[in-house]
Amino acid sequence: MNEPVSPPEMEQMEREPQPRREPVFNLPPVVLAVIGICIVVYLLQQYVLTETQQLTLLYDGAFIPVLYTGKYGFDWFLFSRPFTYAFMHGGFAHIAINMVWLAAFGSPLANRLGALWFALFFALTGLASVVLFWAMHPYGEAPLVGASGAISGMMGAAARFGFRTDRSAGKAAFAGPVLPIAVVLRSRGVVIFLAMWMVINLATGLLGFAPGTDGQIAWEAHIGGFVAGFFGLRWFDRRWQAPEWETTDRRT
Repeated sequence: MNEPVSPPEMEQMEREPQPRREPVFNLPPVVLAVIGICIVVYLLQQYVLTETQQLTLLYDGAFIPVLYTGKYGFDWFLFSRPFTYAFMHGGFAHIAINMVWLAAFGSPLANRLGALWFALFFALTGLASVVLFWAMHPYGEAPLVGASGAISGMMGAAARFGFRTDRSAGKAAFAGPVLPIAVVLRSRGVVIFLAMWMVINLATGLLGFAPGTDGQIAWEAHIGGFVAGFFGLRWFDRRWQAPEWETTDRRT
């Protein structure tokens, strides 16, 4: 049996804010923009461009190590390939997996860094990926494509926060100060993640096995991006804070 509500109770209910409903897709605009560009490029490759146009896009947009040895001369795309390759993908499984990981790790990082610094982080960790890949395969002729190098950088950044997130503002963001490397390496959960990530990358790269993909996995690019994100995060994080364990009061 329902009881009647008195007028004071009704006024109190009206003053109380209604709980806010979270949107289904709560991704930062910069992350949505990266995902959108990758999807558009993939659809163009698969359904719009002719075979000749696809080859031209692959040559001008993908990262091809041998082109940077000086053997084939100079062209202006040498400056753009180390960045545009990240927006190209080799198949549906390739782009689908990368976009899921981008949404998972990129969203809290973008909410923490802001759009501009996240974009710079994405570009420079992607650049670090191809630098290591080129250093290990300077005469390689196979084109390198995919955002996984930059996404590995985001995983490296997540490790520096100990994977801590704050949802109090209605959107997930990595929380707290950037942890010193010594503290990160003493965290069992982070160390287990790093070990599993390294083993999976080496296994899929060296053994050439990756479900749903036809090409070789560029584990070198993944490690290059991860290292850049792990060690270089402080240059992008504008919220530098005094670590919680460093205080002026030395009393115990």
